[in-house]
Amino acid sequence: MDAKLLEILVCPICKGPLHYKKPEQELICKPCRLAYSINDGIPVMLEEEARKLPAEEEVE
Repeated sequence: MDAKLLEILVCPICKGPLHYKKPEQELICKPCRLAYSINDGIPVMLEEEARKLPAEEEVE
């Protein structure tokens, strides 16, 4: 994932910062508890495509 792209990407819902989880290839929004997938190096920033993080899943 390109570092410059990571600097400018924000959550499309709350406009908050996203945290990159390299092993999972996801961008995590802590306040919204959503994980946006990265497919072939392209972030999928659609709310309806995001994975909802379960309450028991740790958000780093």
